[in-house]
Amino acid sequence: MRYQSEKALVRAHYDALAKATPETVAHALGEHTSADWHWRGMHPFYEQHGAKAVADSFWAPFLRAMTNVQRRQDMFFAGHNEIDGFASVWVVSMGHLMGLFDAPFIGIKPNRRIAMLRYAEFHKVVDGKIVETALFCDLLHLMRQAGQYPLPPQTGMHLVQPGPATHDGLLFQDAPQDEGITTLALINSMIGDINAHQKYATPQEELARCWHDDMLWWGPEGIGATYTIDRYVEQHQRPFRTQIKDRVFNGHICRLAEGNFGGFFGWANLTVTNAGGYMGLPAGTPAEMRVVDLYRRDGDKLAENWIFIDMLHFLSMQGLDVLGRMRSK
Repeated sequence: MRYQSEKALVRAHYDALAKATPETVAHALGEHTSADWHWRGMHPFYEQHGAKAVADSFWAPFLRAMTNVQRRQDMFFAGHNEIDGFASVWVVSMGHLMGLFDAPFIGIKPNRRIAMLRYAEFHKVVDGKIVETALFCDLLHLMRQAGQYPLPPQTGMHLVQPGPATHDGLLFQDAPQDEGITTLALINSMIGDINAHQKYATPQEELARCWHDDMLWWGPEGIGATYTIDRYVEQHQRPFRTQIKDRVFNGHICRLAEGNFGGFFGWANLTVTNAGGYMGLPAGTPAEMRVVDLYRRDGDKLAENWIFIDMLHFLSMQGLDVLGRMRSK
């Protein structure tokens, strides 16, 4: 499979964005997107349609807040979407949007220092236009950098998270097709293990099937990053499985792979209920988890995993309006 035209379109889209100002960003967004472009964003942006709506809700406020924005990509790949029977082509980008945090953004106060907003973005390309986009960004991570972290201490580590250890995540040239097939099969096998985890004697036994022992799990702010199977179990998997109940898998919108890289997103992937204590919250009502998972395969096992969750939406469904509380101070 060849993805050069789709990749070139998304790179041109990013070039146009890099030159845009708050006043011109709607026009820049419209250059490479369809008139009915469907854009999915995090709380409080949610779903928008068309370039002007996307500019008004996210990009213009972001560019007013952040001076001299740079897109620092760590991952760029494309593939056919398994969820629709491999009918559509999507292009994925992951990295940081870096700028000087000079003006307020959605109630977060500026500190006039470098800020790096973690992002993962999925673009569906049809007939030379981007027709769908999902932009996941880690707003809690931005709050932490600005000294305004609103939650109790997390179980993992806060870091400005790097890209792949192999520094080869930018697939501007197409990778061999069989490599992507192998990566996607491994991701699906790992998902199967999660759904059947009760049959394994220990979490370590489950994870060892698809993961290297020195796995890196680059979790979202609110949970944090962790390293090795044992610490992943201790610092994320065990709290999640013991403090969350009634987990319902809602499916994915897109799941794909190219070369050694692959991943998925859902809207929402999961509906879960806090049984009490998860992220410091009391027991609550069912809440959605909109999640991105991106992976690097090393040989026959997964080596790294980058995770994005719409945490502000997840928290708001449990009665915690983080942005409202910040604005009221």
